[in-house]
Amino acid sequence: MAGVGPAWWLPELHRKRRPNLIRRNQVIAAIRAYFAAEDFVEVETPALQVSPGIEPYLNAFTTRIDGARGGAGTLHLHTSPEYAMKKLLVAGEPRIFQLARCYRNAERGPTHHPEFTMLEWYRAGASYRDIMADCEGILRGASGAGGLFRWAGLSADPHRPWHYLSVAEAFGTHAGIDLLATAPDPQRPDAAALAREARRIGVRVDDADGWDDVFFRVFLERIEPRLGHPVPTILYDYPVSMAALSRVKPGDPRLAERFELYVCGLELANAFGELTDAAEQRRRFLHDQQARRARVGHAYPIDEDFLAALAHGMPEAAGIALGVDRLVMLATGAQDIAEVLWAPVADAAGDEA
Repeated sequence: MAGVGPAWWLPELHRKRRPNLIRRNQVIAAIRAYFAAEDFVEVETPALQVSPGIEPYLNAFTTRIDGARGGAGTLHLHTSPEYAMKKLLVAGEPRIFQLARCYRNAERGPTHHPEFTMLEWYRAGASYRDIMADCEGILRGASGAGGLFRWAGLSADPHRPWHYLSVAEAFGTHAGIDLLATAPDPQRPDAAALAREARRIGVRVDDADGWDDVFFRVFLERIEPRLGHPVPTILYDYPVSMAALSRVKPGDPRLAERFELYVCGLELANAFGELTDAAEQRRRFLHDQQARRARVGHAYPIDEDFLAALAHGMPEAAGIALGVDRLVMLATGAQDIAEVLWAPVADAAGDEA
């Protein structure tokens, strides 16, 4: 990776990265200052969990715990602290945030690292619109007065008015596709219909592709590069089939209260108006387990304690997960995530990358 090799600790290599690392500390200080002003409590939850997350496309690290009260067993390093933090909402905490170490297997590249820092926060009694306002405040603080974000030859000014765009509008404007017309049944969108539209605009489709596969291929080729410049973009109201942890948008059962934040064409955050119905959450978990088994032959377990907490009574809330390392990349102009990490993770051969 750029500027980082196996011996990242060599003084001459560290000197090159040190300005980015000091800037990282400043970004994290700005994050904590924002939440202090908003009367949030900083929390810490365990990385070891019964369920690391159910999403079909995420791969977790698995380990074995010995000597536990229930005997030996399998645990996973979480892909996000979401389940544990929502349990704290049930416990009565109204505003919480966490700078969590998170773990995702089979993810390594210029914008991915197997261990990374996630900023996650929740507001009880709030909507996803409140979280959008938080994003604006946090990014303006992280960039500094008048500061720009830069990545891949693009720049974004978070101090100017942001761009707000629905997913359906994005597909219509940038790809010429009526996305919602390909999902007459919101829970079971029509893969063949979306595939026909993708082929019409020249996007490759494989015979085995599901609706989500085609969605992401069109999105990555035609839409994502156009988001987040010259100002950050909030992309909101996802099809309900793509938001397993969010509530349905009032007045439109085709859509879910989910948004993503893009800066300079880079995805930075994923947010939800949180689902609080335990029965509906179980149904969606089972659906995602089935989808994962179809893709890779196995699925991660459901966190029954999380479902019990929802059933006990989680307040209406909204929450988000934001990639801190990517935010630091944008603040420094770094082109590779390893350039903003104090110590990269070693690979299986004992090298660092």
